[in-house]
Amino acid sequence: MTAPAPRTPPANRRHGFDLRSTALFFVLLAGVVTVLGLTARMVAEAAERRPAWVFVLVVVGVAGCLGLRRRVHVARAARRAAAALDEAAREAADELETPAIPRQRPAAEATAGYDALTPDEFEEAIAALCERDGCSAVDVAGGAGDLGADVVAVTPDGHRVVIQCKHYGDAHSVGSQDLQRFGGTCFTVHEADIAVLVTTSDFTTPALEYAGQGGIVCVDREALQSWTDGTGPRPWESAALAGEA
Repeated sequence: MTAPAPRTPPANRRHGFDLRSTALFFVLLAGVVTVLGLTARMVAEAAERRPAWVFVLVVVGVAGCLGLRRRVHVARAARRAAAALDEAAREAADELETPAIPRQRPAAEATAGYDALTPDEFEEAIAALCERDGCSAVDVAGGAGDLGADVVAVTPDGHRVVIQCKHYGDAHSVGSQDLQRFGGTCFTVHEADIAVLVTTSDFTTPALEYAGQGGIVCVDREALQSWTDGTGPRPWESAALAGEA
């Protein structure tokens, strides 16, 4: 029989006390403590001899801390501002990409339809006729303090037309006083090249006489019907014809 091999005792995994490493650690610790003590002593002596320097150093240190804190806040605010600007730029780009919806005016209807409109709706309908027939910069300016200019537009040939709208019933004709009030502002105040008074009724004879003398185009119910249907001249074309005559 073969004798069993002797067992090797397990290696001792616990390290023994290392005197050399411990001594080196305490030497380094003593050096650090000595340096700190010398530094503290030097600071104390400097404070005794020149306290102003210590005050300056403290102030500089505090100012540095405050400046660092302020720079951190400024950096955060700058990041927030940049994010807000980026968001605003994206929203603006989206708005530009979205096609603008033009303002829709009520469609101009036949004379019978004008009677059912309110005065404000009648002004909008006249403005719609101007836009339909090629006028630009059409503006409904009617209201309190309009001084007779209910609709203002620029004709296709570049003339400024000022229109006053009278939404009257059949029994209420436009009189000379209406024309006189309009005539007193249409050219001098509103600087009209062409002045027009349009009504759902008709005009008295004195009103037509005043309009002829003042160069104001009168559009009564029948002329409005023709303008709406496209079978008659536009008011600015009537003014041109009257000037040629």
